[in-house]
Amino acid sequence: MVLLLMLILPIAGSILAAVVKPYRGMVAIGSIFAAGLEFAAGLELARECLSRGVLVYGPGDFLRADGLSAVLALVVAGVAWVSLWFGVGYLNRAKSEQHLSDILIRRYYILTHLFVFTMILAIEANNVGVMWIAIEATTITSAFLVGLHHSKSSLEASWKYILIGSVGIALAFVGTVLGYFNFVQRVGHTEYALNWTVLSQVASKLNGDVLRLSFVFILIGYGTKAGLAPMYTWLPDAHSEAPAPISSMMSGSLLVVALYAILRWKVVVDTRLGPAYSNRLLVLVGTISVAVAAILLIRQASYKRMLAYSSVEHMGLMCLGFGLGALGIFAALIHMLNHAAGKSMMFLLSGNILNRYGSTRISSIKGVLHAMPWTGGLFLIGGLALLGMPPFGIFVSEILLFRAGLISGHPWIVGLITLFVLLIFISVLGYLNRMLYGPPPDEQRNKEAEGRWLVPLSLNVAVLLVIGLMIPEPLTRLLRQVVEIIHR
Repeated sequence: MVLLLMLILPIAGSILAAVVKPYRGMVAIGSIFAAGLEFAAGLELARECLSRGVLVYGPGDFLRADGLSAVLALVVAGVAWVSLWFGVGYLNRAKSEQHLSDILIRRYYILTHLFVFTMILAIEANNVGVMWIAIEATTITSAFLVGLHHSKSSLEASWKYILIGSVGIALAFVGTVLGYFNFVQRVGHTEYALNWTVLSQVASKLNGDVLRLSFVFILIGYGTKAGLAPMYTWLPDAHSEAPAPISSMMSGSLLVVALYAILRWKVVVDTRLGPAYSNRLLVLVGTISVAVAAILLIRQASYKRMLAYSSVEHMGLMCLGFGLGALGIFAALIHMLNHAAGKSMMFLLSGNILNRYGSTRISSIKGVLHAMPWTGGLFLIGGLALLGMPPFGIFVSEILLFRAGLISGHPWIVGLITLFVLLIFISVLGYLNRMLYGPPPDEQRNKEAEGRWLVPLSLNVAVLLVIGLMIPEPLTRLLRQVVEIIHR
């Protein structure tokens, strides 16, 4: 029942936002409550997957969850809860300062819950066709949220996101269709032929050449939504123009949902071809993505675009890890959790900075630690965490990632990645220094407002610290379960 509950809760939140009239805070309170229940359901899903291994629901096991689904559910639900909670204060300020109407705020809540629903459906669907539909639906719901303010730049970013995302999802569709016809040609017409479990069971009978071509389309197609090179170009525009809570969810959870789809197909491909083929492609795409991010981060004028290109880097590191064997997969999963916590927090805080300073230009931001001590302090913590500084969790995941590269016989790749990560470290640390230190402008010297809406970010800080200092034993067991699912 927990599988169904995780789909019902965001739908209930969306319906609540649509029918409660007039907007008097009930929509916001109901949204926080629904998202909190969603996170609690995600924790219960993880507990049940630990004890039972696999959960199924519906005819033909329409809904299915294992350890990999549970990890993604925790990421999606956790980021959504923090973003919706923080978003109450953000929207209150936007309503008064940017004249955001009640209609737009209501639309924001309706679409945000639908956005969560589509991501949860993608990670719970056993059928890879339904998974494709759900990921396409994430584009539709989030595109309207990117253009929520109806400014020229936000509408341009929204359309760019739709166009490039649609090209990517079309390529993923081609890969899915090739996989299906490969199945029909070799196995015949079978009920539930597109179920991931059925494909995995008969993968050894499939045509290897067709499967290779199918995976290329899958990797490029879903890699577009995951922000991987070469189809990442929608990401900086969409993330820099979307409202802060939506940027938080897109970077913290949407990107890894697309990566989840690649991993499901990787298992099918590896069953037939062995892991070497998919691993080579993942290592190649991951390395290129980190290299592109390093080059683009050397000179950046906008802190929101800086955070967006940082997402390209971290998605590249995850992709690289998933191609480096069992230890690399374990490192990539830890990286996924920490990136979700750190990047969602940074995008939320960037909304506070934008509201206070009225600009996204790094050159216009100075003295944030003095003008906004809580926001500035958390922004510094998040920035250092994303740069891989101890005692935060990304330090652990990057060390494990480098070790996995050496063990798997990729010393040149480890050397290149170390160089790119060092370039990113120097660049981003310089931007943080310019923004956080120094005397703030005179008009920014008053005390920070809406500090109580920073409370949910304590969850993000806790995740970054706990995983960095000592990974909890239940989480370790869950991640090892995921490694066994992916590593064949």
